Amino acid sequence: MTTVIGGIALALLVGVGFAAAARRIRQPAVVGEIAAGICLGPSLLGLLPGDLPEKFFPDEARAHLGTAAQIGLILFMFVIGWEFDGTSFSGRRKSTGIIWLSSIACPLALGMGLAALIYGTYGTVNGKETGMFEFTLYLGVAMSITAFPVLARIVADQGLQFSRAGALSLALAAADDVLAWCMLALVVALVTATGTGAFVTMLLWSLVYVAGMLWIVKPALRKMTDRLPLTPGPQIMVIAACGAFGSAWLTSEIGIHAIFGAFFFGLVMPRDRRLMQSAFGPMESASKLLLPLFFVVTGLSVDLTTITGQGLLVMLAVIAVACVGKLGGVAIPARLTGMNWRDATVLGLLMNTRGLTELVILNVGLQLGLLTVELFSAMVIMALVTTAMAAPLLSALLARQNERAHEELLKSRPAVSAISSPK
Repeated sequence: MTTVIGGIALALLVGVGFAAAARRIRQPAVVGEIAAGICLGPSLLGLLPGDLPEKFFPDEARAHLGTAAQIGLILFMFVIGWEFDGTSFSGRRKSTGIIWLSSIACPLALGMGLAALIYGTYGTVNGKETGMFEFTLYLGVAMSITAFPVLARIVADQGLQFSRAGALSLALAAADDVLAWCMLALVVALVTATGTGAFVTMLLWSLVYVAGMLWIVKPALRKMTDRLPLTPGPQIMVIAACGAFGSAWLTSEIGIHAIFGAFFFGLVMPRDRRLMQSAFGPMESASKLLLPLFFVVTGLSVDLTTITGQGLLVMLAVIAVACVGKLGGVAIPARLTGMNWRDATVLGLLMNTRGLTELVILNVGLQLGLLTVELFSAMVIMALVTTAMAAPLLSALLARQNERAHEELLKSRPAVSAISSPK
């Protein structure tokens, strides 16, 4: 137990340090936290003498670290679901429909195409052959994701929250992620079901779960919220946590992974100001406290030393497909629907961020036996690269736009002076 406590302390300390370093170079904290997790694993710390990853995080301690990480992950998914606001689409449904469909379809199609090409190399995991349809669909879903929390932070940092591209990116990312979670739930059901009958049973129980949450749990939560006093007590946070963990347990029992239950319970939670003041903040803080452990658990599974020459080419292909599918799949239809190239490119860069949400998807794939260590490592690097590239490219693009606006203003001044000067 003392080893587990020491490992937690080390993970939190390194995570905070890397997050602070990331902010100093104007990167989201998650970029530093992902890098911290990779560095604490065999990719960097494991290269030093003494097998340090095994010393700091031995096998018997990793189970406890994994449990703590899963608690943080469940709270994180619950918070993400609670933050989702469907009203952000009001007045934009027609103008965003084509962009949204393309933002999912393009990376999904390209990801599935890449998966089909590399299936012969990566279709066997730990001596067990994966189904080609499950493998290709999973990789397509992994390419389609956008990290809503990281995106929201980048939008705020760049001052884009009141711009058309910034507001539209938040709405699109939220819709993208909901659809991607649904498709991932289908992949999980396909992989975990032992036969056609088991798969159908799982789908039926999933429908029962969704119906119960929408028609029973959601109205009950609304009635409970209506009876809350002006200043609810701390027990509200406990009730919310119980609901999140209970829903996560239920979906895990059904066979569609615990993260879906936590996310869906967040979706049905009332967005009441009193309730969010009493419970949302503390639960978000708890998830942020424990998430560095999730990065460490992920980093321990990433081993860049396993990437061969062919694996390096695959990693570059993964990064290229991810960028072309998401950035191009958003920017081009945005331009075709009337947005200028500058705003369309900004929108594409924002939607190309993946961050922590991508790591959640990848860990599910690793647990399901859909990813080898080499392919998992390549996908984690893709998540890191696509997230890290957003801020500097956006800053350069916006700075160039400001320079052009300034030059045009200077050119217009003589004309204005000539018109306004007396004869």
